[in-house]
This record gives sequence, C-alpha cells and structure tokens, in this order.
Amino acid sequence: VAMFMAKPQPSDFVQGLTTVPWKNSSYLYLVAANVGAVIMPWMIFYQQGAVIDKHLSKKDMPKEKHDTLVGTLLTQGIMIMFVVTFAATVGVVGHHVSLGSVSDLATAISPYIGSTPAKIFTGLSLMGGSLVAALVVALAGTWGVTEVLNWRHSLNERLNKSNVGFYTIYCLAHIIGAVIVLMNIDLVDIAVSVEVMNALLLPIVLGFLLMLEAKALPKEYRMHGLYRFFVTSACLVVMIFGMYMVGPTLGIW
Repeated sequence: VAMFMAKPQPSDFVQGLTTVPWKNSSYLYLVAANVGAVIMPWMIFYQQGAVIDKHLSKKDMPKEKHDTLVGTLLTQGIMIMFVVTFAATVGVVGHHVSLGSVSDLATAISPYIGSTPAKIFTGLSLMGGSLVAALVVALAGTWGVTEVLNWRHSLNERLNKSNVGFYTIYCLAHIIGAVIVLMNIDLVDIAVSVEVMNALLLPIVLGFLLMLEAKALPKEYRMHGLYRFFVTSACLVVMIFGMYMVGPTLGIW
C-alpha cells in the first residue's frame, strides 16, 4: 500500500537498473548488507533444527519445499517494496536524510504519503520483522548453543529440570534484545553491520553446505542437471562476493 501511495515511476525503475554505482564503496557495503539479509547463515541452521524438532520425514519434503518457496517470494517481495517506497520518495529528493531509527524512517516518508500512514506502515512492517526475529532468530541461536552444550532443546517438551537451560537461553535472547533496543542506540547501523557480517560468513556456510550436498546426502536427494549448475553457480557468485567484501569492510582496499 505504501509503495503505491509513493507513486514510483517506471522510468525510474529502468534508470535504477541500468545505472549501478559499483565503484561506490558505500553502495557495495549496502549490497553486501542486502546479500547478508537475503541469505543469512543462521537461517540454514534454523531450518535444519526445525526439521528435526518437528519430526519431519521424507514424506514431508514436498510441503517443506512449498513453505520455503512461499516464504522466499513473500520476504523478498516485502524487501523490494520497502526499497521502492523509499527510493520513490526520499531517493527522488536527492539530499541525504538521516535514517538512524524507526522514527527517522517514518518521518522521512511522511511528506509523501502522510504522517499517519507513514507511522502505521513503517510500524507494521518492522513489527512483522520483529515477530519473525523473536521466533526464528532467537530460536536458531538457542538451538545452536544448547546443541553444542548437549542440552535438551525441543519446543515439544514442557518446561522441566532437563530443559530449563534451553528455555533460559531462549528467554535471555529476548531480554538482551529488548535491552539493546531500549538503550536507544543506532539500531539501523547495527542492523546493516550485522547483515554485512552475514555476507562475510556466507563463503564458509555455503561452502560446507555444497560439500554436504555432494557427499552426505543420499544420491536420490542430490541436485542434478541444470538445477545443480544454477544453484552451484549462484552459490559461487555469492561466496566470491562475500570474500571480496572482506577488503572494503576491513579497509584493505
């Protein structure tokens, strides 16, 4: 709704797709953040943990693939609409606007779609992301830590002495996150930095994932033909970009 209210021009889409400032270090930094936001290393661990905790079997694979496909289209669609909304409003003006907080985001697009709609749409979009983070991000980290510590870590069990460590870490993840938010620091900058860190970790995560697919999976579940070529090529491109971003991020080049 916010995107249509911003009234993006088709000519701006074409210009934006044909004029890519690859030599701009700030642009590359944001590209790395977008890559890290799309293919997050922890998402792979979360999905593996969720498959185990939900006791999924071979017969559930089609449904799991369907869920992944729908989630992929939905989340990336939202990301594209969010970018287009700000590009068609703040981006058209041409001057730099501070976007360091949630209120800054709403204030920036208020002159174009109205103050109340800006607050509602910005608040709803970020609330949606926060609810996903509360469930998925915190749970992925909790599963990872408790698995390394060899603690019981299933959501299918009620709180008891054997799994109190799991629920304690899960609660701490939310409490620490709430404290960071209430400290009123530059959350946007932190979010971008975390996504860039994700991009830097992708060569390791995707590299091992491709190795596991080629060696550990039963042959009937491995990738084949053009699909294998496409997925492997896409992974290699992302891995190379992640390794390249080490230099700009550390100030080497």
